[in-house]
Amino acid sequence: MKRRINKVAVIGSGIMGSGIACHFANIGVEVLLLDIVPRDLTDKEKQKGLTLEDKSVRNRIVNASLQAALKSKPSPIYHKDFANRIKTGNLEDDISKVSEVDWIIEVVVERLDIKKQVFDKLEKHRKQGTLITSNTSGIPIQQMSEGRSEDFQKHFCGTHFFNPPRYLRLFEIIPGPKTSEDVLEFLNEYGEKFLGKTSVVAKDTPAFIGNRIGTYSIMSLFHMVKELGLSIEEVDKLT
Repeated sequence: MKRRINKVAVIGSGIMGSGIACHFANIGVEVLLLDIVPRDLTDKEKQKGLTLEDKSVRNRIVNASLQAALKSKPSPIYHKDFANRIKTGNLEDDISKVSEVDWIIEVVVERLDIKKQVFDKLEKHRKQGTLITSNTSGIPIQQMSEGRSEDFQKHFCGTHFFNPPRYLRLFEIIPGPKTSEDVLEFLNEYGEKFLGKTSVVAKDTPAFIGNRIGTYSIMSLFHMVKELGLSIEEVDKLT
């Protein structure tokens, strides 16, 4: 099947989620960026007489996160007008809209139980054949795909961007036990051709490639600091 990516949904608007959303907007893709609904009103919202049912309140988290990303430096967006390609919403009112996208990217907090809850909701609205991937930096893909439908597992894998997504070139693609070869080939090519990345297919081992090497290096450094009796200032200087 020939696959085109005209619209993506990014689930989670934190630093990585907003950054990924901006980078897809950079290359001309429409983006639906969703996050949770706030549980409480801020003092300013109370003063304005707003309630938890007001749309501005319900989308406060996602809108604030996106605006913070757009103001950050270096900029995640090629041109400020490209941000118009990003539409925001929340996981209660707007989750049905994922049925309209070609690729769903989960970028929520790094907790397996929460990710599984999000996948439960997404699977109710995701249309068959839609790519669905996780930006996890180390949670096993196999564990995330357990209990999901056959079509979900066939089109599911890890797609790990590095921060900031616009600038860092590494793009890890981590298949699950049932990920289709066609999906892997497509993502590998898409990462290289459209996202400007160096795509690498990684094994589903703890922390995959980049963070596995990084964790080893950090632990090795800790041992070296102890052996050589280095101060914090000396480590900073050497680094």
